Amino acid sequence: MTSLERRGWTAEIRSKGRRLEGYAATFGTSADIGGRFTETIAPGAFSGSIRSRADVLALVDHDPGRVLARTRSGTLRLSEDSRGLAFDLDIPDTQAGRDVLALAERGDLGGMSFGFTALDEKRDGDRRELRAVELHEISVVLAWPAYDGTVIQARSLSHPMPFRAYAERALRLLELSK
Repeated sequence: MTSLERRGWTAEIRSKGRRLEGYAATFGTSADIGGRFTETIAPGAFSGSIRSRADVLALVDHDPGRVLARTRSGTLRLSEDSRGLAFDLDIPDTQAGRDVLALAERGDLGGMSFGFTALDEKRDGDRRELRAVELHEISVVLAWPAYDGTVIQARSLSHPMPFRAYAERALRLLELSK
């Protein structure tokens, strides 16, 4: 079984209303993954997931109990451009949505992240390039993401959980969805 992984970036955040938009991942940005290896994302890595129209969730800190939007309902829209994985999501009038919006307005969000399964990768010593991934979710990260370079903007219309807990929760969610 291929394991579910998560990556994140710090973000620039501007408040302009009830929508968030920006980049959940950027191409060519290096990240140190737990001191084990350095990772980058190749252009096109998300295109298969976007074309497949799989249901991708937008969460807060990878928590499936704090859903902000999803592609199936049309409240989350994803695309790839030359910079990376762009997103546009409608903020719900829920406690999680109001909290994220308040933090975005203050400029206090930590960044964006994404949960994925690697489908195609190139390894060269302690370097890894993600060439194709199955995207499961994107997350607004309240504290410390793994990568720099994402952008979050709000516009019109805690400490992070340890990785092991994220992975266990995500695996439970995937099992329930089968």
